[in-house]
Amino acid sequence: MSQKSELLFKITPKSGLTDAEVEQKRVEFGINELLEQRPVPLYRKIWHHLKDISSLVLLLAVVLATYMAIFQNGGWTKTIVISLILIINVVIGLYQEASAEKSLAALKAMSLPTAKGRRNGRDITLAASELVPGDLIYLNTGDQVPADAVIIEETNLTVDEAILTGESLAVSKTNFKAETNLTDDERIFSGTAVVGGSALAQVTAIGMATELGKIANLLNKTQKRQTPLQGKLDSLSKWMTLFAALGGVVIFSLSMGMQNKALADSLMIGLSLAVAAVPETLPIIVTISLSRGVKRMADRNAIIRHIGAVETIGNVDVIATDKTGTLTQNKMTITKYWTPETDIKKAADLPEAGQNLLKMLGLANDAKIMEKDGSKEVIGDATEIAIVNWLKTQGSSRQQLEEKAPRIAEDPFDSAKKMMTTVHRLPNGHLLVIAKGALDRLPLTQSKVIEAGQKAHDDLAAAALRVLAVGYKVLPEDADPTAWKEINSNLKLAGLIGLIDPPRPEVAAAIAKARQAGIKTVMITGDHLVTAKAIAEEIGILDSGQTAITGTELSEMSDAELKQSIQNISVYARVSPSDKIRIVQMWQELNKTVAMTGDGVNDAPALKAADVGIAMGVTGTEVAKEAADMILTDDNFATIIKAVAEGRTVYQNIIKAVEFLIGVNFAQIFLMVISTIFGWGAPLLAEQLLIINVLADGIPGFFISKEPSEPNIMAQDPIGNDESLLGRGLMQRMIIRAITFTILTLGVYAYGRFVISANNPQVGMTLVFLVLALGSMIDIYAIKDSQPISWQTFKTNKMLNWGLLLSMTLVISLTVLPHLRQFLHLTLLPIQGWLVVLFGSLIPIFILELNKRLTGNLQLNFENS
Repeated sequence: MSQKSELLFKITPKSGLTDAEVEQKRVEFGINELLEQRPVPLYRKIWHHLKDISSLVLLLAVVLATYMAIFQNGGWTKTIVISLILIINVVIGLYQEASAEKSLAALKAMSLPTAKGRRNGRDITLAASELVPGDLIYLNTGDQVPADAVIIEETNLTVDEAILTGESLAVSKTNFKAETNLTDDERIFSGTAVVGGSALAQVTAIGMATELGKIANLLNKTQKRQTPLQGKLDSLSKWMTLFAALGGVVIFSLSMGMQNKALADSLMIGLSLAVAAVPETLPIIVTISLSRGVKRMADRNAIIRHIGAVETIGNVDVIATDKTGTLTQNKMTITKYWTPETDIKKAADLPEAGQNLLKMLGLANDAKIMEKDGSKEVIGDATEIAIVNWLKTQGSSRQQLEEKAPRIAEDPFDSAKKMMTTVHRLPNGHLLVIAKGALDRLPLTQSKVIEAGQKAHDDLAAAALRVLAVGYKVLPEDADPTAWKEINSNLKLAGLIGLIDPPRPEVAAAIAKARQAGIKTVMITGDHLVTAKAIAEEIGILDSGQTAITGTELSEMSDAELKQSIQNISVYARVSPSDKIRIVQMWQELNKTVAMTGDGVNDAPALKAADVGIAMGVTGTEVAKEAADMILTDDNFATIIKAVAEGRTVYQNIIKAVEFLIGVNFAQIFLMVISTIFGWGAPLLAEQLLIINVLADGIPGFFISKEPSEPNIMAQDPIGNDESLLGRGLMQRMIIRAITFTILTLGVYAYGRFVISANNPQVGMTLVFLVLALGSMIDIYAIKDSQPISWQTFKTNKMLNWGLLLSMTLVISLTVLPHLRQFLHLTLLPIQGWLVVLFGSLIPIFILELNKRLTGNLQLNFENS
């Protein structure tokens, strides 16, 4: 919201608009509703998932299998199995989008169904959607403002604008005083709430032209980036597909040209290669890992709304966080005070002068203690609640004070005088007058005391404390307690108090842990710069070399200037919704992954733009929650750091799944290509490859999601957006594994076909099937733990042991049970063949462990040199 704006409306007569004027304006301005983008049709969502590279490969495989089933009498097994896998992958993708955008719906729900106004000289109640610019509306305590408007008349009007500004304190409003240079104090905004007083206002903007509508428009325009993991997996799939396509061209050429194979046989080999290229169970394993992360995060007070946020939060580079309620306790607290008899003291240190000040504050107080859900709750202004809590620490209460000095009159706070006055009857009959408010608004005497009080005021304000002054005087018992002009004059200064919303006790440690993990924490708040800087310095966000700026200073910076200096800015104060989006997107332009916290409607566009939007569950609006990816049920910054640790564990386990599945898939491609070049034909059929990929690799792979965190996971830097999925040694390990399995499977195929049997392809095929399946299962123990295998490796994830036992039993049964063996075109092996399977299946884990120890020692020697 701008501080000043031109008055772009004509004053409506007190009789209100006429019907003709209403119709004319409705044609010009439309109806008072927020517009949302059209939902994406289901068929487009399905196509979005089918055009994924992995899905296209499977789709091609379905087409080839169907062609062969119809024209080559190849049976429908391949078509059915591959189609089922494809359908499961698409359903999983649609499930992830089930909680699609509801932010606009939540914004629309904030619109009032009715509004009270005046038209044609009569007071009427009409649907809020029917309001037009120029309408006169009535507002009272408890009403929600139905449109942006200018205040014509008001009585002690205060409005809660937290949903737009993020500031928890209610704002006092005044009548407009001129027809230009209209200030925000003279305006009210759609979606805000009247918390005190009443008003007559004239509508100036409706629907998408309101401040709320501008936020809705930002939501419509803001698009969520693809998660880093999605992009990296897509890139990996493209490379695998390209590799398989090149292999397919080679195989097809060799089959049709050099070996004079029939088209059907060539297509069969091509189909097998396509199946070998796709890690069919990887999307399911990724989803299981993410779902497990969702559950574990929920146990730690972080509710995940969009499943992809689980891995994204683990790799954030920047956390842009709100101050109030997230870094602080959202509870105004009196920390210091001053009296003419004392210096500035801590609230717990209360000599007699301090106790007198506290008693006066307790008497001039309207906060009430009410029963709610079986417990007592203090209801009232945040400052007055802080006073009640201060009284409580001293074993006193407002009720006890009023028993000795009952209130007999009150001059309530209003926006003009910015102070409140109460009059009390003392036990001796005299009247005690107490006034509290801004120091410069109290009618004080004693110039020397005022001078000392002003210095104390400046010192408290410099410490980022909100300062409240208290004045008093004693009148004779026959004085008129309602002669306010006389009463509100010649007061003595009793003292000052300093209030602040203090940091949460665990936040400083959480920010230090984030810094250790390579994450920069940035404060973006609607609060004043001085307050924001003080809190940021106390909790470790603002340290040497870092700066703090206001929204005004930010708006004066060009994008180039901001990009150059953004890494040195840790605090942004008094910012607008568009400022927040600009900050988020500027970090993203630097290829950083950004998490953003918020609770108000004003935060929703930035929450949507961020890679991970984090809404407050306790204080957050429904709009913020619907725009977010994660909701904190305790509104606590420390919970975000716990979620980061859990997200890193999930990402780590997904990378282990990639290593487990992809290395074998590459080996399968090499096996198919080289075997064809040797003139041996396809050593495995498409359905056999599917069994290995889904059964032998898939079932054990599911249990990788249960792996605990690696040591020092929070002492590592985040995975960069431009960092390859195959970085940090993964490429080297996958190459070793792919080469090992390629050489091993070619060797056992040749041994089975030409040594154990007299050129029987089925024997070689059965050996390859068992060694590839069992070997890739057993070596999961070398992949699941970055440390060398020990007894602890087998104890940390017992479900994996049972999963492996089940998979091994199923795989072996496929070659032992006659009907299953015949269905898969396998054969019964002699004892010599089973010995080959036993020793061959252990070779990959031996090679991987040897590589782990060699590379570990090399790294250790390098670090020590």
